[in-house]
Amino acid sequence: MITLAEGLRLPTNGLDYTILAIYFAVVLGIGFAARRSVRTSLDFFLSGRSLPAWVTGLAFVAANLGATEILGMAANGAQYGAYTVHWYWIGAIPAMVFLGLVMMPFYYGSKVRSVPEFLLHRFGPSSHLLSSVIFAVSSVLIAGVNLYAMAIVLQALLGWPQWLAIVIAGLFVLLYITIGGLSSAIYNEVLQFFVILAALIPLTVVGLKRVGGWDGLTHSLTSSHGDAFLTAWKGTGIGDSNPLGANWLTIVLGLGFVMSFGYWTTNFAEVQRALSAKNLSAAKRTPLIAAFPKIFIPLVVVVPGLIALVMEPTLGKTDGGLQYNDAIPVLMRDLLPNGVLGIAVTGLLAAFMAGMAANVSSFNTVFTNDIWAAYLKKGREDRYYLATGRVVTAVGVLIGMGTAFIASSFSNIMNYLQTLFSFFNVPLFVVFIIGMFWKRTSAAAGFWGLLSGTVAAMVNYFWFYKQGIISIPSDQGANFVSSIVAFVVGAVVMFVVTLVTRPKPAASLAGLVYGTRSPGMEELPAEGDDAWYRKPALLGWGAIVLAAVCYIPFSF
Repeated sequence: MITLAEGLRLPTNGLDYTILAIYFAVVLGIGFAARRSVRTSLDFFLSGRSLPAWVTGLAFVAANLGATEILGMAANGAQYGAYTVHWYWIGAIPAMVFLGLVMMPFYYGSKVRSVPEFLLHRFGPSSHLLSSVIFAVSSVLIAGVNLYAMAIVLQALLGWPQWLAIVIAGLFVLLYITIGGLSSAIYNEVLQFFVILAALIPLTVVGLKRVGGWDGLTHSLTSSHGDAFLTAWKGTGIGDSNPLGANWLTIVLGLGFVMSFGYWTTNFAEVQRALSAKNLSAAKRTPLIAAFPKIFIPLVVVVPGLIALVMEPTLGKTDGGLQYNDAIPVLMRDLLPNGVLGIAVTGLLAAFMAGMAANVSSFNTVFTNDIWAAYLKKGREDRYYLATGRVVTAVGVLIGMGTAFIASSFSNIMNYLQTLFSFFNVPLFVVFIIGMFWKRTSAAAGFWGLLSGTVAAMVNYFWFYKQGIISIPSDQGANFVSSIVAFVVGAVVMFVVTLVTRPKPAASLAGLVYGTRSPGMEELPAEGDDAWYRKPALLGWGAIVLAAVCYIPFSF
């Protein structure tokens, strides 16, 4: 899944390990502090819906900013150049804005505890159970990726045995989530967000200085890789070739619409942070606040990948040598002094733990509420489900340790994650979007649309692409195509099944379909929420415009 070259061992000393130990102590302290607020299962799974928007917003972006994102997007920057910015400015921001402005009123207003529970109200138990199982499986797969990738990185950088790295990080994630529930995970994610930036910003600044600033970087890369390498759109015409192996149509539809909206609007590891907000206004603003730091993340993730390519021109070019996944570790080894190096290692570890914790906390919520309580052990008292959630957290961590090895065949970790998203998130999105905007859509249509979309994505990837029946230049290009296939197949199946089945009564769709309202959606804004700078529409459209402006320097 991820291989790091030999010779990346970092010259860490006692100061660096002291910084790491302080971080671990603070993480556990936050867990114990959050424990005082956990009295009910709602407190454990959704922080009692009590957190302010700025906290949930930073946790929202930190939950996505795992080390697989950092290492993977830096690898993409070194491999694909400026084309990587598409994952942020077209592959994240529009979907995050759509989630905040359009979908959060339905999620939060219906008072559901999870994304699958929304499907229970809209389509019934069949779609609910299927989506719960799909999400539980995808959560432990992605959590395992973070844990295993972290073990490989720490083995290469610090010399820790893989089993030791897995046990230490897994134990700490298990402890602070089991003790403090989602509140502990969210407050730690806020801390981790700043620790990650404290690690990446010095790395970027020192790296730019080493290669002669931005002018030196662009001159070196255009000389070695051509003018198109630092542009986002050149060479993306249909039939043209580019390093990404995708044209503008698959970028806009496959990544920008289907994969992006499928991930950001239905991935409960993200949506759970917004559902923990203190009111509807804060829930709507959560992804909108997160959108602004997300816009600038490429500056400290993609740019280091470009810097590494200049400093190590052989990156990804030779078997057994430095690979694209080595981009960030190479810069850490070559640029950072002790002390700052300890912060960088802590930031990388924090990123792994943030990504893993986000998926473990969402897994325990979905499994406990949507599978265990809904179908296996109904009607028990609340403290029983609180205890179950803590046990399921431990189970999720243990399963995550085992599932990571499934990804061992992928040389770029982002390829693997994007493959999972095309399988699991895109079919969920098509069911959500059609069910949310078409009252006539039936319960049977939701179930068969979800199942057919998932199967279609897998068939396209494993059969048509992997068996060479259709020619696609890269794994990422194949993921874009699989996403489009999943969306189209799921939508067509839902349309056909809807026409031959009976819809749900209109009275049962209040607050679940666009144009209807439920009592929970009538919530009045809290004091101060009506201030102009907190208007969701202003925040949302501001993020869209800013992302579009960021494209300008990379478009010519």
